[in-house]
Amino acid sequence: MKMILTSASFTHRGGVRAHNEDAFLEAPQSGLWLVADGMGGYDAGDVASQLICNTVARKLNDTADPLTAGELEQSLHYANRRIRQYGAEVLGGKTLGSTVAALLIEAGQYHLFWAGDSRCYRARSHKLIQLSRDHSQVADMVEQGILRADQADNHPLAHVITRALGVDPQIELDYRTGEVADGDLFLLCTDGVSKEFTSDQLGALASADSIDDASLAIMHSALVNKCNDNITCIIVNVKEGCYSPLSSAQIEDATIPICRR
Repeated sequence: MKMILTSASFTHRGGVRAHNEDAFLEAPQSGLWLVADGMGGYDAGDVASQLICNTVARKLNDTADPLTAGELEQSLHYANRRIRQYGAEVLGGKTLGSTVAALLIEAGQYHLFWAGDSRCYRARSHKLIQLSRDHSQVADMVEQGILRADQADNHPLAHVITRALGVDPQIELDYRTGEVADGDLFLLCTDGVSKEFTSDQLGALASADSIDDASLAIMHSALVNKCNDNITCIIVNVKEGCYSPLSSAQIEDATIPICRR
């Protein structure tokens, strides 16, 4: 099918943090989207997340051909090296790091790479599922049966991740691929969003009349709830056929839902 790819996004420092260490890359014309969360426990987390976005963006700009999944993976490995180089040369050997979730859609397939606890979800037929798996201590404990899933967010180790770009000389990226279908929605977000809402709540917010409304609904709901972390989200819409923007009358009539805790 001929795919029309559109997206809506936001990033915000949230209700508590003084700085925003999240970053994102949105390139629907190239079928590529990426979110990154600089790690607060390290120096210059905002630099790490931005280096990831800049590295992948440079690869997009340097090639006239569509980006392949292999090239995206190579770019993320290169970003890992650049982050480590920055720590060594600019920060005197200190470590900085960032999570990443990167989505590429090409030829009717999605390709997802990730490290850390930034997530990717897919909504299809009114059902939202998580495509990525968190690289975190609590996720491992849930998988091993040590913790219940509903105990994970409030556990003392909830903030400890087990993979991130910039921390080790070689980064192990997880990868998932599959077919896309007409009407699919993909939602990429940092943990400031995923820890603020349940999957059911995110699915309800993402089902707004348009992806712009859905994006605003998620941001507004997180801020109303006084979220204590940076929040970043990209919603990608896959449609078959030609894109038809909303009229001004439709925009004025649109209702943005709010999800309160």
